[in-house]
Amino acid sequence: MKHQILFLITFLSIGIISCIKVPDQHAGPPPGKWRAVLRLDDVRRPLNTDAKPKPNEVLTFEEVTQGELPFTFNIVYDDAETFHLEIENGDEIINVKDISYGRNIEEGHDTIVIDFPYYDSYITAIHEEDVIEGRWVVETRKDYSIPFIAKHGKGHRFSTLKKEANLDISGNWEVTFDVDKEDPYKAIGEFRQEGYQLQGTFRTETGDYRFLDGTIQGNKVYLSCFDGSHAFLFEAKILEDESMIGSFRSGKHYTSSWSAKKNPDFELADPNTLTFLKEGFEKLSFSFPNTKGKFITPNDDAYEGKYKIIQILGTWCPNCADETAFLTEYFKAHPTDKIEVIGLAFEKHKEENKAIAAIETFKKRFDVPYEVLWAGSSSKKEAAEKLPMLNHVLSYPTMIFLDPDNKVLKIHTGFSGPATSKYKEFEEEFHSFTQKLIKD
Repeated sequence: MKHQILFLITFLSIGIISCIKVPDQHAGPPPGKWRAVLRLDDVRRPLNTDAKPKPNEVLTFEEVTQGELPFTFNIVYDDAETFHLEIENGDEIINVKDISYGRNIEEGHDTIVIDFPYYDSYITAIHEEDVIEGRWVVETRKDYSIPFIAKHGKGHRFSTLKKEANLDISGNWEVTFDVDKEDPYKAIGEFRQEGYQLQGTFRTETGDYRFLDGTIQGNKVYLSCFDGSHAFLFEAKILEDESMIGSFRSGKHYTSSWSAKKNPDFELADPNTLTFLKEGFEKLSFSFPNTKGKFITPNDDAYEGKYKIIQILGTWCPNCADETAFLTEYFKAHPTDKIEVIGLAFEKHKEENKAIAAIETFKKRFDVPYEVLWAGSSSKKEAAEKLPMLNHVLSYPTMIFLDPDNKVLKIHTGFSGPATSKYKEFEEEFHSFTQKLIKD
């Protein structure tokens, strides 16, 4: 009887405990790994199983992603109530902390807004259990949004398959983008492959295509990147002659076909030769307002007798962000009173208050110690009109070196950031050049 009573008490205790629901330890989505997809195509297109280009179409392939751009992120809780995202793109980890989370009482949903304030974009979505679903919205483009969905506990990017690759594509490739258009342009594909895993980037004469992460499955190549500004999706097929043909999408607004062949000796044009002064000019001059409304020129007393670096940039431009981080960190490590930097920001916002706010946010983000002036619209044509002594404004960013009399010493077009093999080379070249100026 005693044993029966003890058994009954134990059974009832277990039953009571099992009915108690343990409260969720976190206020929002579960922590850990998430797999996200941006659906660049709202309507899926038929496959082109032959992987052959068609007139005025982007190349597609057997096993094509059909416009689904994947990326992964981690949700990390700072405490029980607040959390941030760590977006993963190869070797790059992007911390996103501007997040709003709450309950929509009228609709009965948990809502989440993930803000990318530096790029004027955000993700607005509904959260239910292990799924977050909504849209990525870009405010500087008219009516521009892309469907977004993320699922918890998924660690793969493109595929869970582990097909043996037909070819190790590690190394440098000569790439031609827009092969089906009137003005194709060259790039260098830099790839690092380990089995079926792939990372790398593309370098162009105006900058790089960020940290790309992906996979090789058999003879198919997949790479992607999402950083709040760029949504890049690359696909390719390795052909029998070991060349590649592929497609490239930037968001839903740009598509390009590309071809590639392995060529370790191929080089792009020297970035110091692409932008230059028009005949009859030897100096750079301008007058633009800072964020307080004061007009600044290179002739101001603050710059008298000093070398100057004029940085043509946009706060919306990740390559410009890379260059700004470089300049800020470099001059903190190598302080000098002989060189001054002036940033000329060409902004996507046409409203003065929004442009000024974007510049102030940008300066705060990188702790920029130098003036960043509002120079006008991000249109390269309009930027060239503001700086008529230049042959053109080919790239954001562009860096112009001036002597104490504002004569142009050198113009460096574009920026190959830390995702590329050229970053270290640029760092060494910059150090050598500026140290020579200081010593002179």
